[in-house]
Amino acid sequence: MEVLHDKVKKQVIKEGHGKRPLKFATCFVHYRAWVQGSSHKFEDTWQEQHPIELVLGKEKKEMSGLGIGVGNMKSGERALLHVGWELGYGKEGSFSFPNVPPMADLVYEVELIGFDDVKEGKARSDMTVEERIAAADRRKIEGNEYFKEKKLEEAMQQYEMAIAYMGDDFMFQLFGKYRDMALAVKNPCHLNMAACLIKLNRFDEAIVQCSIVLSEDESNVKALFRRGKAKSELGQTESAREDFLKAKKYSPEDKEILRELRLLAEQDKALYQKQKELYKGLFGPRPEVKPKNANFLVVFWQWLVSLIRYLVRMFKRKNE
Repeated sequence: MEVLHDKVKKQVIKEGHGKRPLKFATCFVHYRAWVQGSSHKFEDTWQEQHPIELVLGKEKKEMSGLGIGVGNMKSGERALLHVGWELGYGKEGSFSFPNVPPMADLVYEVELIGFDDVKEGKARSDMTVEERIAAADRRKIEGNEYFKEKKLEEAMQQYEMAIAYMGDDFMFQLFGKYRDMALAVKNPCHLNMAACLIKLNRFDEAIVQCSIVLSEDESNVKALFRRGKAKSELGQTESAREDFLKAKKYSPEDKEILRELRLLAEQDKALYQKQKELYKGLFGPRPEVKPKNANFLVVFWQWLVSLIRYLVRMFKRKNE
């Protein structure tokens, strides 16, 4: 465990990459926070699906311990931070949200998604709409470069930072061309995140990213296709087929969509054959129906007796 300060200790869970953020860097952070020695979790940004923005050196007083920890992390790093109450919620604690007892030492599980030194401490809330969209677009472009280099984790960090510039509170305020401008950056980030997650076999998370896009644009072919792909990998065959068929409706000549539908049809056929063999093994072969020779002889004998009786009657009539 690394001692960062008299009241802050760090334990690395996952190594990061690159340099550490400088003072006044805008950091994008996910974290869970507990009161040390208890199961009382009072905050979880992963659950809310929105990272926080932390400007080093300008953080709130109750986050000063968190700020020290984040300032000693690298992009992509995940760590446990043990923070003394003096650098947390202090002697009195917090009785509103979040609810933290007095003099409570804290434990944070923290992930530094990434940081931006360029704006030198200019928070998202201080940016114009155009500046936020431009900042997000820069992150998207950097993410695309990492994706081309097959650095998927690094790419996702950039996409997640881009999305952080356009949270729900920001998008809610946008209308018309500004909303269209924001979605033109935001939606590709979600779709690219989904592509990375599929490659990393994190299919449930990929479905979430695609569904976010489809909530804004229900006819988005890439979102339908990638969600269908993720569902197919999870064995959710019928739901995957529905997504592929919707995607085909909007892009009927797309070879990848047709290929996935064909693969599902082949899987259905293979499953049917497998079930057929299974039932055959359980119940045995169907008995072969053989000709019933005994019944034929009985019928023939009855016909012969009737013929003889007829001939006898005819003979008697002739003699009379």
